[in-house]
Amino acid sequence: MHPLLEHAALRLDPGPAVGPRDVDGPTALGCEWLEADGLGIRTRRYHGALLVADPSPADRYLLVQGTEAWVDTAAGSFALSTNLYHNLYEGDVVYPEGIAHLREFVAEPWPRWRFDLPDGTRVVAELYVPRGARAAVCTWSREFGHGPATLRVRPLLGPRDPHALHATNGALSQLADVRDRQVIWTPYAAVPPIAAASSGSYGHAPVWFHGVVYVEERERGLPEREDVFSPGTFTFDLAAERAVLLMGTAEAIGDVGVQTSASTHEARWRRTEAERRRDPRARARDAYVVRRGDTPAIIAGYPWFGEWGRDTFIAMRGLCMTGHAGAPARLDEAAALLEGWVGTVSEGMLPNRLPERGGTPEYNSVDASLWFGVVACELIDACAASTQPLAPERAAALLEAVLQIIDGFVVGTRHGIRVDDDGLVAAGEPGVQLTWMDAKIDDWVVTPRIGKPVEVQALWLNLLALAARHRPALGELAARGRASFDRRFFCDERGFLFDVVDVDHQRGRNDASLRPNQIYAVGGLPFAVVEGPRARAIVDVVEAALLTPLGLRTLAPGEHGYAPFYRGGMRERDGAYHQGTVWPHLLGPFVEAWLRVHGNSPANRATARERFLAPMRAHLGVAGLGHVSEIVDAEPPFTPRGAPFQAWGMGELLRIEHLLEPALQARHAHPKARDVRTP
Repeated sequence: MHPLLEHAALRLDPGPAVGPRDVDGPTALGCEWLEADGLGIRTRRYHGALLVADPSPADRYLLVQGTEAWVDTAAGSFALSTNLYHNLYEGDVVYPEGIAHLREFVAEPWPRWRFDLPDGTRVVAELYVPRGARAAVCTWSREFGHGPATLRVRPLLGPRDPHALHATNGALSQLADVRDRQVIWTPYAAVPPIAAASSGSYGHAPVWFHGVVYVEERERGLPEREDVFSPGTFTFDLAAERAVLLMGTAEAIGDVGVQTSASTHEARWRRTEAERRRDPRARARDAYVVRRGDTPAIIAGYPWFGEWGRDTFIAMRGLCMTGHAGAPARLDEAAALLEGWVGTVSEGMLPNRLPERGGTPEYNSVDASLWFGVVACELIDACAASTQPLAPERAAALLEAVLQIIDGFVVGTRHGIRVDDDGLVAAGEPGVQLTWMDAKIDDWVVTPRIGKPVEVQALWLNLLALAARHRPALGELAARGRASFDRRFFCDERGFLFDVVDVDHQRGRNDASLRPNQIYAVGGLPFAVVEGPRARAIVDVVEAALLTPLGLRTLAPGEHGYAPFYRGGMRERDGAYHQGTVWPHLLGPFVEAWLRVHGNSPANRATARERFLAPMRAHLGVAGLGHVSEIVDAEPPFTPRGAPFQAWGMGELLRIEHLLEPALQARHAHPKARDVRTP
């Protein structure tokens, strides 16, 4: 896994030389882009040109932060890069000022910058990541200009944990192993060596750049400055040929520069990548589906998320189990992905997060296990209905894990998770956050939701209905739980579902806060738990109070604790995380619920495409280019926040597109839609 992130430009006023019309629209200065090889200006500590996973997708090292580049012509020396520094005398300083020459940035099919220099020289820089290689490819070419042109490029090395910051120190080795046109640096023994091959020449000249500033970290109230090490300079004759610089692990670069030229190697990669990138949706999907050894895995989001159980099982429905315009569903990949989690089942639970650096799995979720069970049953059915059914032994192994989860919940497991005498799932204890609304600040659990959360019941009842096909005795428990849900969850006074009943395990104490979790009782799961007038009332109130152009608010305006904006320091942000902040992935269950209560007719699908899908598609060009943001402010202008690249948001967008586009449904073999009435 290797994600690669960069910024189109600094979030600073570049002055009159570069205005909105020059840089592809008024939002370009605030956009981010993602390159990922599938193995999973810098304004965040996470931004870099080479971020590799070793050995698992969750164990990452930032090896190369980026490059500084200048072009020397007869008219002078001109920068092609920009960074923000801080010093004691001038405060924040932009250096070098390559942004003054930037005239265009495009992200497709890979990032491309066009610089127009004062003497008429035009230079185009490109950067892409070959799928399956832990390497980054940088090229520069002169499109206009005459006379000599020398390109000087300084790689800026991490090398560090992407969550940390770097400081000048004596432990870093400044040595370089130069072999023909290949060079290898080993700054720290515990970090993978960094290799580079180029079409130019390398001159070793170590230097530290002090006081690099990351404005996003400043806005988040986190440490914002670090020192960056640069080992030397690559020099290219840009007047003679295109400049090529390959950077990667020693294994990825191999003998490039010895057995073959960097330019020849880059040309092969370019042809392969150009073919692969014809389908932007498929490429966006590929960014999240990575490898953990021989097993596929899903990275929950970039730049700071790892493998999360809940996120994986929600996201994979759209990323792997839904066909798209460019390709059919990847059901075998989905099965292998689920099989990678089977061995983690413990006492009826799956961990919600796989650890980094060999830590201990975290069994602190009530819904991750239920999501696994629902998705596993969906997959078994989908494979049975396809032309390539799952092998019986593979289906049996998945089903066995599902039944272990059900049995664990019935008997009772960690954190007070158990099936109560009413057939519903109770969960929670002080100090633990078990649902997806899991923000915790020191000992403060912001939304504890101890008791019987509504979406947990919807998941549980769906799982029982699906599993009863394989173990009929579960039908009685499903019926008992469904009757209890019908009797206990609808709040007649407010006209929608309670968010939690039996709060703090006190029978009859209910939480009537208006939250989006109730939507899963109508849409987003194979079976609707609520139907008829009550279902219509739920959808109507969610649409009126919680729906925004980019998803559902997590708390309605006017409710106690409502937070309209996600900003400030970490405490303020975490406190607002599920207290109004919009989550785009919730648009998926809402759209499905809306169609269920209004009718899945061509006219209603067209209305849904215009009202709900169009704004989300427009969002793909605003923040994380081609991707869906993690969260959004609850009030206009609905500013994207959090991680700019989120797996379950992208997965739900793809699932909605498939749901609303009949041509896609007809093009790809997929099980017929289930009856969404009472299971």
